[in-house]
Amino acid sequence: MRHLYLAATGQNRGKTTISLGVMDGFRRRGLSTGFMKPVGQRTIVDESGVPADEDAVLMKAVFDLRDPMAAMSPVHIPRGFTKAYIAGEVVEDLGARIADAHAAFADKDVLLVEGTGHAGVGAVIGLSNAAVAALLRAPAVIVSEGGVGRPIDEIVLNASHFTAHGVAVAGAIVNKVNVDAQPGIAGILERGLAKHGIPLLGVIPYRPILSNPSLAMILEGTRAELLNAGPDLDLIIGGISVAAMEPHHVLQHVVGRRIVIVAGDREDVIVALSRAHRAEMRRPAVIRGEAEPATVGFVLSGYRPRPAVIDEIRRAELFACFLDEDTYMVASDVHDLLVKTHASDRGKIEMIKSIVAASLDAERMLAVATDAA
Repeated sequence: MRHLYLAATGQNRGKTTISLGVMDGFRRRGLSTGFMKPVGQRTIVDESGVPADEDAVLMKAVFDLRDPMAAMSPVHIPRGFTKAYIAGEVVEDLGARIADAHAAFADKDVLLVEGTGHAGVGAVIGLSNAAVAALLRAPAVIVSEGGVGRPIDEIVLNASHFTAHGVAVAGAIVNKVNVDAQPGIAGILERGLAKHGIPLLGVIPYRPILSNPSLAMILEGTRAELLNAGPDLDLIIGGISVAAMEPHHVLQHVVGRRIVIVAGDREDVIVALSRAHRAEMRRPAVIRGEAEPATVGFVLSGYRPRPAVIDEIRRAELFACFLDEDTYMVASDVHDLLVKTHASDRGKIEMIKSIVAASLDAERMLAVATDAA
């Protein structure tokens, strides 16, 4: 069986995005492909009632995988687990559990293994990404994100940890790259990594739809109180604006499907944006052209708006939710929101498959797994 261990230089680098695309590429070639998330930090309960890492649940749903969830997600780290482990209260051999789960994929042509965070994550329980890759004898592919110096520095640092554990580093992928603003960036990254003996396997272009959350994700991620759903909770936002200025200035700066974070007592701003949206939507489509609405909704902070203000939002058919926190904390919560792909995001998933297919050579990825297995 061929192996590939997909690692990263940190959180939110796009491992799951790459996993979806690589998995799709392998399966399109008629290969029996398994997926495994040996150590998971974000545990949910799947439809059968089995606790598992959310990425394993996603892959099982998207690709209709028949492998048991216990094999796909053998170890998860719930709250308090690390303290219990350090205190000696966890006596099970977790490495053996991963090895047993791995054996369940012996009949596959290729196994895609997805790590968690950077190379050292999991070391606290003896299961760092580097240690698990060594246990499975799988070559590592390291995912970083856009830039020049930063991704190269991060990839080299993580590669050294894998190498110290005897794991072959098969290459690197740089995700979220603004290729239009940086002509020739792929060649620069390739030469920079080559100086450290690390092949560049691909560059994935930045697409806002793959990084920005939907309205539903904002609602779920912040645990806010829903005031008005608007027409479509699955709408992907174009960006975030904090409205800390007079209404006429806000109207000039809020463009392109923005979610606006504003204090709930700034009725002037809320009403102005709501009425502007209503006027915009009433204009005939032939006049508006293909322009996107400036505003898609509000995250209201600190003060609950009066009923008359909420009615303005409803008449405009805008999304709105409320958090009883100051605007800074709300903005931080929304900005730091961990955006994950959900199985229901079918359009986004198909776009991910298309972008990764155009940016990564599946045959080369397969050759990397074959050569280092």
